[in-house]
Amino acid sequence: MQSSALSFLDSHLANITPLPNEIRRLFHGRGRAFEGLEQLTIDWLDGQILISIFKEVDNAFIAELKIHVTEWLKLQAWQSQVRSVLLQHRYQLNSPIEVLFGELKQQQEVIENTLKFRLDLGQKQNNGLFLDMRYGRKWVLENSQNKRVLNLFAYTCGFSVAAIAGGASSVVNLDMAKAALAKGRVNHQLNGHDLSQVSFLGHDLFKSWGKVKKYGPYDLIIIDPPSFQKGSFALTKDYKKILRRLHELLSDNGQVLACVNDPDLTSQFLIDEMAEHAPQMIYQERLENPPEFVDSNPEASLKSLLFSIENKPKG
Repeated sequence: MQSSALSFLDSHLANITPLPNEIRRLFHGRGRAFEGLEQLTIDWLDGQILISIFKEVDNAFIAELKIHVTEWLKLQAWQSQVRSVLLQHRYQLNSPIEVLFGELKQQQEVIENTLKFRLDLGQKQNNGLFLDMRYGRKWVLENSQNKRVLNLFAYTCGFSVAAIAGGASSVVNLDMAKAALAKGRVNHQLNGHDLSQVSFLGHDLFKSWGKVKKYGPYDLIIIDPPSFQKGSFALTKDYKKILRRLHELLSDNGQVLACVNDPDLTSQFLIDEMAEHAPQMIYQERLENPPEFVDSNPEASLKSLLFSIENKPKG
């Protein structure tokens, strides 16, 4: 990255006034649309500003960045709304957070699409909510009425919270990380949801088809896996294993929201995989990504694709 490119952020951030009333990415360098800032992001966490650097930079860049932060703190919106500015070194072990201004609030409650979520800062690389999936959660919020939903690779259950808020009759969340599911339970509680409608399965999906099938059939299945998780999931090898089972899990009018967030795989990867391994599913559309996640190559950004069962006429 280039210290000289930081001056672009002065005008960029000055134009964001007031700061949003919900959690939002303020600057997305990782879309490679801003030369010299490709490994830097800035997030607004409802009072806290989180600046993240994803690859190691020299000390001169860090020193220049801190000078710019001092100037940003003079902006009227920042003076009235910013309680702390945090710098996360994502390239270092455990992704440590450095406090540049104020104090770190490790547990932060935020609002997205009018829903509440709890973030955990300074403990792990990810804080509990992937902001580029905002429109995906909004789609689920608007399209879950009376549906039985299966949320695979549920993480902290953002899709589940959206589904129940949108009137889903039930949601089954599955993720190997039981700690993440426990945070998902908290997210539901923050929104006053009836937990009798929500199941949390801390299992390996590929060893738990029987448990998953028992709760079905499902009207909506959400598949949002990691690109790679050592020992448990490799996207190009394991995605097809899920698609082959869809016919066992879906209701007659079922839908699938299938996601890929690997820059090396395009939308066509999912369309082709679905056509080969679940030919009953017909591609409908790709959901838009939030405008703040500008990308020089749209196919390198998050892909969220909607598929529906083809209903063939009888007779």
